[in-house]
Amino acid sequence: MLIYNLLMRMTRAHKTLLILALDVILAPISLYCAFELVGLSSVVVDLNAIATAFLFGSVALFAMGAALLLGLHRVRLNSYDMACAGLSSLAAVTVAVLGAVTVHLAGIDIPIRAWIAAAACNSLLSIGARALVRQMLLAVYRKGDNRLRIVIYGAGQTGQQLAAALKTDRSVEIIGFVDDNPTLQSQTISGLKVHSPIKVKALCDKRQVDRVILAMPSVSLPRQRQISRRLNEMGCETRLLPSFAEMMNRTANSEEQRFDANAVLNRARLEDQIPETGESYEGKVVMITGAGGSIGSELCRQIFSCKPKKIVLVDHSEFALYAISKELHALNRRIKIASVLMSVTDRKGIERVMRSKGVQVVLHAAAYKHVPIVENNELAGLWNNVFGTKITAEAARSVGVERFILVSTDKAVRPSNVMGASKRLAELVIQDLATRSSGTRFSMVRFGNVLGSSGSIIPLFEEQIASGGPVTVTHPEVTRFFMTIPEASRLVLLAGSFTRGGDVFVLDMGQPVRIAQVARQMIEAAGYSVRDHDNKDGDIEIRYIGMRPGEKLHEELLIGQDMLTTPHPKILRAREGRLSEIQVASALNDIRLAIESGDSEAARAAAFKWSMPTDDYKDASTAQLIS
Repeated sequence: MLIYNLLMRMTRAHKTLLILALDVILAPISLYCAFELVGLSSVVVDLNAIATAFLFGSVALFAMGAALLLGLHRVRLNSYDMACAGLSSLAAVTVAVLGAVTVHLAGIDIPIRAWIAAAACNSLLSIGARALVRQMLLAVYRKGDNRLRIVIYGAGQTGQQLAAALKTDRSVEIIGFVDDNPTLQSQTISGLKVHSPIKVKALCDKRQVDRVILAMPSVSLPRQRQISRRLNEMGCETRLLPSFAEMMNRTANSEEQRFDANAVLNRARLEDQIPETGESYEGKVVMITGAGGSIGSELCRQIFSCKPKKIVLVDHSEFALYAISKELHALNRRIKIASVLMSVTDRKGIERVMRSKGVQVVLHAAAYKHVPIVENNELAGLWNNVFGTKITAEAARSVGVERFILVSTDKAVRPSNVMGASKRLAELVIQDLATRSSGTRFSMVRFGNVLGSSGSIIPLFEEQIASGGPVTVTHPEVTRFFMTIPEASRLVLLAGSFTRGGDVFVLDMGQPVRIAQVARQMIEAAGYSVRDHDNKDGDIEIRYIGMRPGEKLHEELLIGQDMLTTPHPKILRAREGRLSEIQVASALNDIRLAIESGDSEAARAAAFKWSMPTDDYKDASTAQLIS
């Protein structure tokens, strides 16, 4: 530690002087060694003191001059390479030539073979001494520094270049190479042993490796990420390294291309065909529940373009509310924004906010929508989606809101999961309120999967492709309807201007899309190939994991076949059966009792019982009323 502290206190000038002194000292030592090698040690003994001092002193002086002239004293030990070794040899030859000439002129007879041997000795000692000093200093630094211990995965050209670059960095210690090529394993490259991948775990544990660097740019990115994921599972931190040529060719603004989600629609985009609805919201106070979600935030942006008097943002997520509020303030500071951190199940709170803010239009997008999560949390899903909708809608009617639009989903049609059942029940609640409301006009908008929304397949597949796969699909034949976030948001706003009360609006979404085809499109769009039976050397596999609980093979948008037109040809008004007021009350009572008692099974049974199409339970409900 004492030597380490001393080295750390030395300036660059001090280190330069030490290297220069080394060259000066080695020159006379090399001459003496040369005399011994060629059998001329007696010549030195026969010389008098003055001649001996002149001989060795002149050689030392010439060595200093050659080192200064060639700049050898300024070459850092970490940067000393073959070119610098050539300069050392040139300096040794120069010293020998000048020494031979000077000594001859002084009348001292030294055979030429002694000077040749002296040049060789001086060259070898100069190069060897620098290598020895470098290793000694590295050993001192290793004890004094907290060095990063790394293994390079890939012993090819890029790996060797990386090793050469890192050898000059005293903060890094390279433990060795790892390579999949059996012909390289157990060999030594650049002074480092090449290990087999099956020994990585043991190597990392034994040598306390901090990081594994993947230096295999010729291998496909999915394969690299698969290796990286396997190493991470072993507890080895990994980094991916591109080739140096690739880094040089990159532009400063280059970014990884993202998949165009609109390519999966199988139809033309419709947001430009859906008319503007600004006049329906201009100068109004608009409340958006679930304002921080994918649909809610897009509704906020489009409402802003309609120039409302005020927009009231409601969300129970603090971060989501902060993010959309910040974005909207940046868009237009003249429109008033009220951010309300609240759950839609807070009856008194929701009504208080509507009344105090003078809300005229409510866009209800707040809902739990992730099928597997709601499937395993039935009580929370039903309470939020069904009773949250009921509470918000009743508050709107009580306050005298002009229009209330519910954002629904195709999973509400003949639901096979709790999320879909909860949304169908929410629709039935709105339809019931619409029949008994003389002021507020209630309507619903139903659409399929929204591209790019949180939890949708596009970001999921992108993440899986980025990690090297596999891309997981539930079933080879599963299909879904898709629409863009702008299409969905524009449809919701348009429904508010078309509504006559209790309407269910549906967008003509074209043909359903196979999810497996979407996965293939995204893999190929990212520049990779699909690995399957026909292409075993492909990059990324599509893995079928089986249908999840409550998941349908094909979704539907309509319960019945009766459709009415609207002022827009791509938007239809569905004519569907509904529950009576007594039936809605019974359904809500059944679910409320199950929630209050914490009975998940009873809640699930009630949700499916009352959310099935009207014709399917007409007889059962009639019998119940008679009894």
